[in-house]
Amino acid sequence: MLSRAFTAVIERNVSLSGDFWTEPYETAWAAEARWFIHVLEADRGATLRVASDISPEGLTWCPHEALPVTLDGPGLLSLPLNNVGPWLRLNGRVEGPEGARVKAIIYLTLRG
Repeated sequence: MLSRAFTAVIERNVSLSGDFWTEPYETAWAAEARWFIHVLEADRGATLRVASDISPEGLTWCPHEALPVTLDGPGLLSLPLNNVGPWLRLNGRVEGPEGARVKAIIYLTLRG
């Protein structure tokens, strides 16, 4: 079987604060996935915490088994996933002082 790979830009230069979720992305053909979150700017004291959700149909969600990852300040964050299902989305929270924000680009890479 021929291996396939694909990268989708899910969000570009988005401002995030509090709790957030990305739009669902269909991943049924993929065996592995990896989220990349490139934090371009971050308010002082802001921490970004992200995890992945999985769904059978893109409507109802449960947490993926991968543990959440965090990043303090600007930089690149990666969340690898094995045994992905038909649909994925990223969920996260910006923690820190009230109203703390980060500006980020969110990528989803898939490999089958």
